[in-house]
Amino acid sequence: MTQALSSYHDFADLLPPAHLVRLLDSDAGVRRIALADLADEEDPEHLPVLVAAASDADPQVRQEAAERLATWEEPAAVGALARLLTDQDTAVRGAAAQSLTALKTPQAGQPLLALTEHPDAFVRTAALRALRELRLADALVPAQARLADTDAQVRREAVGVLGWLRAPQALEAIARLASEDADAEVRRAATGALGYATDASVQPALLQALRDEAWQVREEAAATLGKLRFAESAPELIFALDDAYWQVSLRAARALGRSLARSCGKDAVPALAALLVRPVANLRKEAALALGEIGSKAAVPALLAAEQDGDPEVRKSVRLALTQIAAFALERAS
Repeated sequence: MTQALSSYHDFADLLPPAHLVRLLDSDAGVRRIALADLADEEDPEHLPVLVAAASDADPQVRQEAAERLATWEEPAAVGALARLLTDQDTAVRGAAAQSLTALKTPQAGQPLLALTEHPDAFVRTAALRALRELRLADALVPAQARLADTDAQVRREAVGVLGWLRAPQALEAIARLASEDADAEVRRAATGALGYATDASVQPALLQALRDEAWQVREEAAATLGKLRFAESAPELIFALDDAYWQVSLRAARALGRSLARSCGKDAVPALAALLVRPVANLRKEAALALGEIGSKAAVPALLAAEQDGDPEVRKSVRLALTQIAAFALERAS
């Protein structure tokens, strides 16, 4: 991974003498600052120097190179960052992994595809994380293969890649992870990724996730069900309003109010009204907004009682809800 300082001599014709002298300094701190100054110039001709610095003998210089290469999409830069993923220094590996997530063009992600099969789980994870938002079609098969990886972080990142690709052929496997994976974070990621489904085939997995032992998974399930607007999920979402964790209740209230208000929201009115006295202001606010979207006059007594809530945002939401309910009543009467 390291190279002698003399290798910087290869750029004698490329660099101003002042830069070259500092890059050849025996003090790693001087070389690091020289590299930073060179990178600040953003001259494409200096990219080979940054790539070479990724093999410097000192880890601080290599880390500086890893951080600075984040702004380049060229194959040489991506290749250097890929090599740094196996650096002996933890900070250097972390910097390289972070810089790879800055890639913006799908073509730049091509060199990372092979790394999804690397023996080191850290490398597999970093490669998949970098590929995620690139929506590179060629990443579909490698990501699907990694859904069965022995490392939970790798499985989670593979789910992320497939979620961004919105791959219908991966939905069954992702739904299985949402229901069965041993790792709660993998189940949570899979539950969220199911939000790109176009039919109700994923609903059983989401309803199971809504009763997961980990509240983060239940919260994600409520949010995803809200996106998909499955009317059949309303009873389970109403049940989730009474979850021991307010974060889950909030997501369920939002799903019922914003997505299912017109189809089956009325059944949720008693449970939503009960949330208006819960201690968390954000939850009370979301409950009031949901009641307003549902528009049922049955919610009026509870909303009137909440008009003096101690939180101004809750009071504002209560007023809005009462206005909406009155408007719905006029609409129905006309």
